[in-house]
Amino acid sequence: MSDKKVIRLRRARRSRLKLRELEAVRLCVYRSSQHMYAQVISADGSKVLASASTLDASLRGGNTGNAEAAKQVGLLVAERAKAAGVTQVSFDRSGFKYHGRVKALADAAREGGLEF
Repeated sequence: MSDKKVIRLRRARRSRLKLRELEAVRLCVYRSSQHMYAQVISADGSKVLASASTLDASLRGGNTGNAEAAKQVGLLVAERAKAAGVTQVSFDRSGFKYHGRVKALADAAREGGLEF
């Protein structure tokens, strides 16, 4: 595993330990070079309550690796989380910088009705 990935996972582990201590439902984001993924995970970490990604059929067309696609994922995951009865989440950025696509997804999820 590359040093860059090890360092990112170390940052992610630190924040996830804090979120587990707070027993918070979390909005977990993963960013690859081509796609964005988001999941709303229960407080104990045993269930995925809602999920969305650029691989979904409704978001598949067009460019999937830019901020606009991340915004669409944020709106979709917020809609699905509200349908599952979740409105309050903690944002888990998985060690990625809060910048660019990650920030676009978070802002769109807030616009969609999630509070964090």
